[in-house]
Amino acid sequence: MALPIINSVATWFLKKRIHQIELFLKYPNEVQEELLLNLIRTAENTVIGKQYGFSSIKSYREFIERVPISTYEDLEPLIERTRTGEQNVFWNTPIKWFAKSSGTTNSKSKFIPVSNESLQNCHYNASKDLLSLYLNNNEESQLFTGKSLRLGGSKQLYEDNNTFFGDLSAILIDNMPIWAEFSSTPSNKVSLMSEWETKIPAIINETIHENVTSFAGVPSWMLVLMNKTLEATGKGNLLEIWPNLEVYFHGGVSFEPYRDQYKKILPGSGFQYYEIYNASEGFFAIQDLNNSSDLLLMLDYGIFYEFIPMDTFGTPNQKVVRLSEVELNKNYAIVITTNAGLWRYMIGDTVRFTSLNPYRIRVSGRTKHHINVFGEELIVENTDKAIAKACKMTNSEVIDYTVAPVFMEGKEKGAHEWMIEFKNPPDNVADFRQILDDTLQSLNSDYEAKRLNNMTLNLLVLNVARTNLFYDWLKEQDKLGGQHKIPRLSNQRNYLEELLEMNLEISEF
Repeated sequence: MALPIINSVATWFLKKRIHQIELFLKYPNEVQEELLLNLIRTAENTVIGKQYGFSSIKSYREFIERVPISTYEDLEPLIERTRTGEQNVFWNTPIKWFAKSSGTTNSKSKFIPVSNESLQNCHYNASKDLLSLYLNNNEESQLFTGKSLRLGGSKQLYEDNNTFFGDLSAILIDNMPIWAEFSSTPSNKVSLMSEWETKIPAIINETIHENVTSFAGVPSWMLVLMNKTLEATGKGNLLEIWPNLEVYFHGGVSFEPYRDQYKKILPGSGFQYYEIYNASEGFFAIQDLNNSSDLLLMLDYGIFYEFIPMDTFGTPNQKVVRLSEVELNKNYAIVITTNAGLWRYMIGDTVRFTSLNPYRIRVSGRTKHHINVFGEELIVENTDKAIAKACKMTNSEVIDYTVAPVFMEGKEKGAHEWMIEFKNPPDNVADFRQILDDTLQSLNSDYEAKRLNNMTLNLLVLNVARTNLFYDWLKEQDKLGGQHKIPRLSNQRNYLEELLEMNLEISEF
């Protein structure tokens, strides 16, 4: 079948989904309530279902009275039972896939269960919805006349019990439906290579002669691939290699610190950026409008949502609200119940709602990725925006950064200490530092109050990282590529101290 015909057929098929999306847009709370009861009914005869008496639960109120909020550590014994071969523990269908996620705050690996239902009804349906929404907003799109260049992780086999684990992206690629495999590049073999430094040239060799019309991957690592591709080809921008490029689907980390760098290597005025919000635990939200940072919360993927207001999080007064009770522009920790057997599970992300009709969100950070040593409540959304503004005002570009507290000692006041690796450093680092601090104060009133007359916090400390510092740090921890991320903010200094030591070791030569 000729490619233009494939494009037309695919566009028609995907747009049919828009009508189903309109249903949960119109009845969001009803859709969520029905979904929760269906999940409970499905898992009645599992170990966890019997433990909490799922068979007699008839309402949300009964559900929250019996089932506690859980963390990975709470569920780990049940997950390990499934990894060693036992089934029907927390979900009623066999689970053989586990998304390995060490996160960025804990060196211990997590193994998140991935059921067939979550693969099909959540992750793959979300991929189709992403395309549906994009095509609905861009009727002249020729997306399917070419291929999507995807950047994923690696796969490993847990040999003892024939269960599989790896990055979520690797699991998705390995189980990919034919329609998706046909429209993607590079090949599965290359996509699943585990060695990052040999994987990049292999991807470049396979893709530079393809007709690539879109990209999909984490912004920080995709930028590495894109720059390596330009080096290998000697081209000035990516449109010289792939002239039919039209969109980049991105997620995993904030796009703001990288936006200007992407615009330089993708100079087309009509090029689109579409953000997604997914994790090992599920696919949650999709940008549904052109040129918007707001993400539509997807309510019919087999995920029931609850939210903990961050002003009560971790306190004796912690409260949990459901979707119908959320408020605009308030920071919430997400709690999910899923069709992979995660019950009232805290995934560690925080969001705020930018719209309640429909429900749209922005990812604001991580429950463990904030700094509140001095009552400043600094979150990743603040630091990403401040970095972006400082870069714009000083004509500089940042590769990565992390921030930690400088603790008070004696009469010494506290501060925040930054490690920033620049691609293009500012002419005056002191100016960059001041703009960064001023912007943080304008974005965060708690930080501003602590900085007033250096009352509690001194001006931030800025360390300029040597070239490839963050890359080398991740390599040392065997975390290159895929879905691994730099921990942006921490209440402790362990990450920063390791980076400071590596920065010093190399700079002495």
